[in-house]
Amino acid sequence: MQLFKYIDRINLMDRLIRQGHTGTQTEFARRLGLSVSRLARIVEYLKDMGAPLEYDRTRNTYYYEGEYSIQIKVDIQQLTHQ
Repeated sequence: MQLFKYIDRINLMDRLIRQGHTGTQTEFARRLGLSVSRLARIVEYLKDMGAPLEYDRTRNTYYYEGEYSIQIKVDIQQLTHQ
């Protein structure tokens, strides 16, 4: 299902950013299975939503300026009728 693929991708993106292992924009896009232009749109969207996301040209990695994390969780439960 596409929804789970997107959730996994955002969670991977967040983990790579927090670890400082995104690489260049091209490398980051490749790791996420995205085009560079699609990654750029997602980065801008996250910034618009308040994510303190920056890029360090010396280390060639995206990073969060300060403590920050994105977490998307899906909880699937079977409901019982009483």
